[in-house]
Amino acid sequence: MAAEPRRVLLKLSGEAFADPETNYGIDPETVRRVAVEIAEVREEGYQIAVVVGGGNIFRGVSTVGKGMDPANADYMGMLATVINALAMRDAIESAGAPARVQSAITMQQLAEPYIRLRAIRHLEKSRVVIFAAGTGNPFFTTDTAAALRAVEVSAGVMLKATKVDGVYDSDPMTNPDAVLLDEIGHMEALSRGLKVMDSTALTMCADHELPIVVFNLKIAGNIAKAVRGERIGTLVH
Repeated sequence: MAAEPRRVLLKLSGEAFADPETNYGIDPETVRRVAVEIAEVREEGYQIAVVVGGGNIFRGVSTVGKGMDPANADYMGMLATVINALAMRDAIESAGAPARVQSAITMQQLAEPYIRLRAIRHLEKSRVVIFAAGTGNPFFTTDTAAALRAVEVSAGVMLKATKVDGVYDSDPMTNPDAVLLDEIGHMEALSRGLKVMDSTALTMCADHELPIVVFNLKIAGNIAKAVRGERIGTLVH
């Protein structure tokens, strides 16, 4: 199936949803603002799929070092993404747009099971589809889940909303002279070890020629700009 240019996959960092004072939990104002922007571009005819991380609630990676079984920690992280997905769905519907949550882990009372053709049908009917629980398997990040779902539903671009302005040539948290890149190739980013996303996700995007736009979620209006194709952040292509 050819990519749909007006169908996008939006990957939202869980950490970006955290309360700015505690760096934990869900900040209602951020969720509301994101939902309003999603509803706005949906009205313009864009088809929006969303993958939300869970790092604001539980980070499986950091817990592994403290003695927890890594697979169990990853499953707990997947459940955290479901909490964020339900909050996102509620906010999007409050903003006036129909939304559905599809979970890779079956939980009938809360979400639909992930079914690719059903997800595509929802998108064709202008419903926002929020994919939860990652890939349903441990040892895969939500970045990889986002890349996989983007390819499966034939999205034209993956938009990765984070806490930084885009992709830098080095870590801006440790290097004050780090330079923000306007654009870069998939494989160059991979070979240079730049923190676009994990190598599995980046390789999948490269294999399927799926462009990625990395931008700052904290700046109001950026989601709408990214969906419309305005140049913000870093383009990985």
